[in-house]
Amino acid sequence: MPEANTELDAENAKLVTLARSVRARNGAAEGAAVRDLDGRTYNASTVALPSLKLTALQAAVSAAVSSGAEGLEAAVVVTEASAVDAESLAAVRDLTSSGPVFLADASGEVLEQL
Repeated sequence: MPEANTELDAENAKLVTLARSVRARNGAAEGAAVRDLDGRTYNASTVALPSLKLTALQAAVSAAVSSGAEGLEAAVVVTEASAVDAESLAAVRDLTSSGPVFLADASGEVLEQL
């Protein structure tokens, strides 16, 4: 069962900060950040073009994969939505079966860990 009000270690708190900042900088609906198995981080916001639509988490996973990441340690999505959508979660799960996915609100409060 998902956990609420999860305490984050420093590395996962950094992901929240990155996701919040990209969301605010781009004025996007969502911001996301992921950390690969080498400790590198990637962040992205929602992509909403006429020809391409990606959630922030899908875009962050895409950035990691296109940079050569072969797996993920953790992921964060900052959004006003009440849940991580299935397609976004599936993108993360393609690269990790057990790494945590954190859902946080715009203030950075973690609401859920998947």
